[in-house]
Amino acid sequence: MVAGTELPFETLVTARELAAWLADPDWLAVDCRFELSDPEAGLRAWQAGHIPGAIHADLERDLSAPVTPETGRHPLPTIKAIEATLSCWGVNGSTQLVAYDAGNSSYAARLWWLLRYLGHDAVAVLDGGYGAWLAEGHPVSDAGVSRRPRKFVARPRPEMVCDAGDVTEAIARGDPVVDVRGAERFAGTVEPLDSVAGHVPGAVNLPFLLNLDERSCFRPQTELAALWRTRTGPAAGTGPICMCGSGVTACQALLALEIAGHAGGRLYAGSWSEWIREPARPVALGSD
Repeated sequence: MVAGTELPFETLVTARELAAWLADPDWLAVDCRFELSDPEAGLRAWQAGHIPGAIHADLERDLSAPVTPETGRHPLPTIKAIEATLSCWGVNGSTQLVAYDAGNSSYAARLWWLLRYLGHDAVAVLDGGYGAWLAEGHPVSDAGVSRRPRKFVARPRPEMVCDAGDVTEAIARGDPVVDVRGAERFAGTVEPLDSVAGHVPGAVNLPFLLNLDERSCFRPQTELAALWRTRTGPAAGTGPICMCGSGVTACQALLALEIAGHAGGRLYAGSWSEWIREPARPVALGSD
């Protein structure tokens, strides 16, 4: 245990903090490494070496539901499905989870957001990801992990998620909708993943990588608050709707907002890949 440490951890954990608590049976590290271009790469990376005791979570098998003609590329799992997954991982109401990925925290933040959505606040992201763990010289394991199943009971917070209709209404009211894809994808000059390029008319762009410093750690609270205030204009204590390509990297932005003091942000879970499923929905091009 770490003297003077306040529990639970709800946003970020440093590698040093995780190392100090890792042996606690009520702690669980979750390896969320994943590559869109090679969906099995994350599992191979975990098998080659991971934080001792960390289980592997696959974005598409564990943290998403199957894609349908109406959904985006990474639909949210059903409450029943994610309850079963977490129970198999040995998670219950007293478990402190720490999610990590290869560095930019987008996949780790997907798990962070899901747990918060399910009513479980004791979840944090390893700041700097697996690279930060290695940089500090902490141990690595290639052993399998077995945990005794527990019973996880979800207490969903439906106010944390929204759909295309909510996005349309928010823009009509003048409320901020923030698309966190890269600037070229937002403008529609490049689109490597989806069938239609562009963005939701009225949305503003704040690429999610701007939330990080050169070490892939989150910027300090004051810097994040200034960044989001300048780019999107949320008043203190408010949070905008965040979206991306499929509802994954937007979770990293919602974590950044939480760190910045803008609690209450909502996830457009279907994001751009769902928006374009309906041809009648408008599409804008360019940087405005």
